[in-house]
Amino acid sequence: MPARRLPSWAWTTALTVGAVAAVAALTVQADQGAKPTAPAARPGASASARPHPAPAVPPAVPDGSGTGRRVVYSLGRHRLWLVDASDAPRRTFAVWAGTVSPDPGTYKVSTRRETTTGSDGVRIEHIVYFTAKSGVSIAFSNAVDGSSPPPPAAGSRTGGIRMRAADGAALWTFATPGTTVAVVS
Repeated sequence: MPARRLPSWAWTTALTVGAVAAVAALTVQADQGAKPTAPAARPGASASARPHPAPAVPPAVPDGSGTGRRVVYSLGRHRLWLVDASDAPRRTFAVWAGTVSPDPGTYKVSTRRETTTGSDGVRIEHIVYFTAKSGVSIAFSNAVDGSSPPPPAAGSRTGGIRMRAADGAALWTFATPGTTVAVVS
């Protein structure tokens, strides 16, 4: 009696069932093994492209920054503090400085603007203006898309002090017109 051939659909079905069974067996084995863990932080391409990470214990408000309800900006630490009327820091966070920095001193929030395009071409929001230097407006803001500012073009003069979106929203709520801004070294 001649050998009987199986139809091609039978071979295809048998091979598919076998492949599914093999994948299921490998999945069960993998689920029982060691599991990789993600690193705590992704390394950045450039140390200067990111603000300094928030420390475990928030740094104290700098001495000489005044008293009462205020925003404190440290030029050297690239950090802001939102300080309430009892001199207690309510929030602190790292920022990216522009190429034109304000001089140390005391200022007042003069104007605010919800959104615009920054001098670097990035859409920004929560813009809080507090001074100008050499014809350049100095203001706090955050990028709408949450990105860090691009490296400044050679010779550019930017007064934007950028922060993460959540920090920008907190500053927007806190720093109403007339709020004191203390800039320290």
